[in-house]
Amino acid sequence: MKSTLLLISMPVLGLLSTLAAQPSRYTITDLGPSGNPFTQASGLDDFGLITGVATAADGSQHAVLWLNGVMTDIGKPGLGGPNSGGGVVNAFGQVIGGAETSVKDPNNENFCGYSTGLQCLAFVWRNGAGMTALPTLGGTNAAWGGINNVGQVAGYAENSHKDTACPGTVAVNGTGPQFFDFEAVIWGPKAGQIQQLSPLPGDTVAMASGINDHGEVVGTSGTCANTVVGGFAEGPHAVLWESNGSVHDLGNLGGTVNTDLLAAGTVAWVINNRGVVTGQSVLAGNKTFHPFLWSKETGMLDLGVLPGDLVGAGLSINNSNQVVGASVSAPGPATGNPRAYLWEQGVMTDLNTLIPADSPLYLLTAFDINDAGAIVGFGVTEAGDIHGFLATPATSGGGGALLSKGPARPAALSEDARKIVLRGLGMRGR
Repeated sequence: MKSTLLLISMPVLGLLSTLAAQPSRYTITDLGPSGNPFTQASGLDDFGLITGVATAADGSQHAVLWLNGVMTDIGKPGLGGPNSGGGVVNAFGQVIGGAETSVKDPNNENFCGYSTGLQCLAFVWRNGAGMTALPTLGGTNAAWGGINNVGQVAGYAENSHKDTACPGTVAVNGTGPQFFDFEAVIWGPKAGQIQQLSPLPGDTVAMASGINDHGEVVGTSGTCANTVVGGFAEGPHAVLWESNGSVHDLGNLGGTVNTDLLAAGTVAWVINNRGVVTGQSVLAGNKTFHPFLWSKETGMLDLGVLPGDLVGAGLSINNSNQVVGASVSAPGPATGNPRAYLWEQGVMTDLNTLIPADSPLYLLTAFDINDAGAIVGFGVTEAGDIHGFLATPATSGGGGALLSKGPARPAALSEDARKIVLRGLGMRGR
């Protein structure tokens, strides 16, 4: 979530309002390009700039931008390696993401999840300056989380401490084997700046996933034994770091983490300028997880999932407290069918019910929402390709008769499509 600074407080933030607003209707733009088997829109600003990832001609993945429907590849030369992905963008056109370098990781930790054995770093991109790699804490790898309008970037970076508690095996999301500790950091706003954020007392590692314009940061805290880096990151404690660096446990929905199940962690992904947080938390029994909403007034609220689904995550929130993410039909993204949702004022709605029935995509996951209510993510075409989408709120009264129950949910994704979806979700970095 990237937005201008808001100074207006809102008692209890309307989170428990009994008068739910009627969800907006949306028109859908397939960001394509036609014939590409995989593109993903990961983030957008309030001015129409979208960032994400697309499959290149050689099969690698590149960070890309869309503006006015035109896609631009910013992944070459990138940081010198074959793969990269754009994450989110702030109001000043600064894009962050992750990219491989041409340097071999001496420990083959597969921090990015590409299985190439190359070093993985977080980057900042700005038009005219290209990609700039962000520093580590003395280790080999680093990963992005979020950026604010001050130019501060949240993420996490390896240090040089070899931790015997690290499992030393490949994680359920395909990253690893992990050998070194990693810590939550803030980069910037000046070039070369890096500030380490401490984990909770008793924990040894942490990951920062989001930052607002006040410098408040959210993420997860744990140990190297129970915290998984990369896409579908996992950890046992959702946390918030105040602007002074103090860390607070946000609680949970009854469980903590299950490193044997993909994405089954308690993680705070994004914080808006009102201090409201969304993410996901494992339920009692550590087998399923739900999206949550947290504020100082209410604590952690379970947002539930769409009817018939079992797991889900809150992946973005704007300054109107609208949450978007994915609701999945089975207990784990590797086996379930995802569908994008919008949550607002106590009601979760399948985004596919808010778009025209003849839309070019069935919407699988929503990754970001801006303050105008525009949403980006990815969906599946009738041909089975996975493409990034832009969902734009329809003008009042415009096309109302065509906006009915939306496209039908696929009975099941093909195995190839499922692998693409999983790799794309992993590239989200969160």
